[in-house]
Amino acid sequence: MSDAPLVEMQNISIAFGGIHAVDNVSVDLRAGEVVALLGHNGAGKSTLIKILSGAYRRDAGTIWVNGREAAIANPRDAKRYGIETIYQTLALADNVDAAANLFLGRELRTRWGTLDDVAMESETRKVMGRLNPRFQRFKDPVSRLSGGQRQSVAIARAIHFDARILIMDEPTAALGPQETAQVGELVLQLKNEGIGIFLISHDIHDVFDLADRVVVMKNGQVVGSAATGDVSKDDVLGMIILGKCPAGAVPGPGAIDGAAAA
Repeated sequence: MSDAPLVEMQNISIAFGGIHAVDNVSVDLRAGEVVALLGHNGAGKSTLIKILSGAYRRDAGTIWVNGREAAIANPRDAKRYGIETIYQTLALADNVDAAANLFLGRELRTRWGTLDDVAMESETRKVMGRLNPRFQRFKDPVSRLSGGQRQSVAIARAIHFDARILIMDEPTAALGPQETAQVGELVLQLKNEGIGIFLISHDIHDVFDLADRVVVMKNGQVVGSAATGDVSKDDVLGMIILGKCPAGAVPGPGAIDGAAAA
């Protein structure tokens, strides 16, 4: 894992109708690292990530990608910086196969202007072979795939177009143990390729299985951050519920002793 941040969000703020949804938040992410963003609904984590993905425009703060200030005003800008979001719904077209989903909106064409199905399937097999070698259901509509296989298709679509920063929104929600394990294998493969991942999850067990660090938010501010090896699950729950920053974590402005820590 590189020590230099792949992405830095510094002093990010946004308000809606006078309510500060995100208030002076700073987080970073390194290559080959998984950072879990945690907090109750309304804590600000999803809003923060929507700023990074270009869905919202921040009111204040700076975003840096690979050490350079990034101008992100819309999702197209985010993609240009190698930032892709994999939403819980996956945004897949259920009635077509993996290759059609991989190239959805960016289809390859022959010199006669027709869809080049052979080339698209070949490229899909290459990226799937790298990401999930056990995947074989290339001809099936994705509606027939398991939850873990559908995640494979969504992730393959992102990394095929050179994403280096992935935002994964509840990737194991509604999955069984076997499919959850499969997603864990996908995340490990992405880490090995140097891709950085922001993980949004409500499942504390998944967080400790998948994440290298946790960042807990409450009321639009960071309560604290810590390496998963330095805190317990109970410590993290205390941060989420009470805003209490335990030993082993770096307190943020949102901690109950945040003023003293600052």
